[in-house]
Order: sequence, then C-alpha cells, then structure tokens
Amino acid sequence: MADYYIASCVFTSQFPELSLKIQNYIRDRFGFSVVRCCIPKYKLREYEEKMPEGHLRNCWSSLPDSNIFTEGDSVYSLCHNCNNIIEEMRPGAKIHSLWELIDSDSSFPFSNYHGLKAYVQDCWRSRDRKDEQDAVRSLLKKMNIEVMEIPENRAGTEFCGASLYRAQPPRNPKLAPKHYVAGAVGKFIPHSPEQQSMLMQEYCRQFSTDKVVCYCHYCLEGLIMGRADAKHLAQMLFV
Repeated sequence: MADYYIASCVFTSQFPELSLKIQNYIRDRFGFSVVRCCIPKYKLREYEEKMPEGHLRNCWSSLPDSNIFTEGDSVYSLCHNCNNIIEEMRPGAKIHSLWELIDSDSSFPFSNYHGLKAYVQDCWRSRDRKDEQDAVRSLLKKMNIEVMEIPENRAGTEFCGASLYRAQPPRNPKLAPKHYVAGAVGKFIPHSPEQQSMLMQEYCRQFSTDKVVCYCHYCLEGLIMGRADAKHLAQMLFV
C-alpha cells in the first residue's frame, strides 16, 4: 500500500508554478509519491513542451509519468478525469481529492479573505463525490469566505465549462465508460467556438458581478469564457 498524488497534465500546463507549489507541499507535508497522470505514457512529450522552458519544465520532466495503482493504494488528485479513470480501472485503489487532504491538515497556512462572498461552482465530473464537495466548502470557510450556492449545485450540477460542448478525448470513454459513456448521455456534443462562448455567457449571467470559486480546470475555462469573475480554488489556497 502506498500514497500518491497525481499532479495532472492539464492543470499543470495551465498553472505550472502553482502546480509545483502544490507538489512541493504534498512531498514536504505528507511524503507522498508525485506522478504526472493517471495512466502511463500519456502524451508525455506534448505536455513537457507545454511547460515553460527551464526549471519548471525540468521539474515536470523529472516526475514519473504514472504508476500501476493497486489495491489499498490511496490516490489523491485535483483532476476529476484522473479520479474517474482510476476508480474504474483500479477499483481496489482508494480515491480522494486534494481538497479532502488539505482540509485534514491542521497546520495548513490558510489565507484570510475577510468575509469575501463567493459562489461555489461544482463540477459535473465529480457530481457524486460528496466528500469532495464538503471539503471544498470547508476550505472556503477556513479562508473566511462566505459561501453562496446556486440552485444547480452538488449532485445536481450539469456544468463543466465548455468541455461538455466539444468532443472528449478518446481515452476517457474507453477507460471510464461508466462515467463518460453511460453517465454522459447528451454530453460532449460538438458546438462551434461561437456557440460555446454564447452558452458560457448565458450560464454566467446568474453570477452578476460576484466572484465564483471552482475546483476544476475545465470549469474555470468555461467561467472565464462566460466573463465571470472566477478563480480556481488552488489559486485561493496557494497564494
């Protein structure tokens, strides 16, 4: 039995410095093994080339690509795709979100946002993960953020940014058919970039000028496309 943290190819390509901060925290605080992705040899060179040249790229390139997770292993990630794929491919492994781990850390240095009001945006890809949803709200409160809810939240959310309006990567339905075939009826139907932008703007009107905090990189992309004042939870935690 071992403990692992999956740094996430997509998240790290979008937030390389932030991802490295999280990786260092995981190693220093918990001593977990850090890997790039949920499956071996996934687009290794492509994601290496997306990293800024120099220290950040070297750090990413030095990480193991993945691991064959076995029964009893605990696997933590901030990527919902990784969690869903491992859950179906490696049913003996224990799946957790990064947010649950941080919420359990009594020594984490939380920033104080002094009563900031913010909507929390749940993700369709993790709609059934109540422990993760609870941890997200607990972390926001620990940062002195007043959580506001939207009607379609938690298990009722149908949002994952514009990612649900374009074709999904072929690996996802192949490796996790319960999540991305049987559970995705009516999703991943391609729309034009203009249609995606329009749908995101329509969705984000409910937030008006209020801040929105999400915990999915696809959700963040959609919220920004929809012109919401949005931040990823990791950006709020690791300032």
